[in-house]
Amino acid sequence: MSALSARSERGPTQFTLLLPSLLGTSPGQSEARLAEALERLRAAGLEMDGEVGDSNPLTAVKEAWDPAKYDEILVSTLPTGTSKWLQIDLPHRVERITGMPVQHVVGTPRSAVR
Repeated sequence: MSALSARSERGPTQFTLLLPSLLGTSPGQSEARLAEALERLRAAGLEMDGEVGDSNPLTAVKEAWDPAKYDEILVSTLPTGTSKWLQIDLPHRVERITGMPVQHVVGTPRSAVR
């Protein structure tokens, strides 16, 4: 959240949270997780909307990417050793498919946030 707050301090922002769907769960569970995240981010004063995408984050980005709508990309993953997406170099792969610079931030596992 600090990376989003820091970005919003530099000027007007509107963020979109793209949350990959959770494998092995119902669509309702992914939507509930998105709603929970949006509530926290909006409570912090961030202008946010969101959508649940494909369970593969790279596919989710490919499907959601619109260069006319987005001008920056921030990818959040779990720490090295925990994140399977860092093992496949997700931030750099997102940069390659979008042609946009990607800022990578390391998030905190949900169990550590509660």
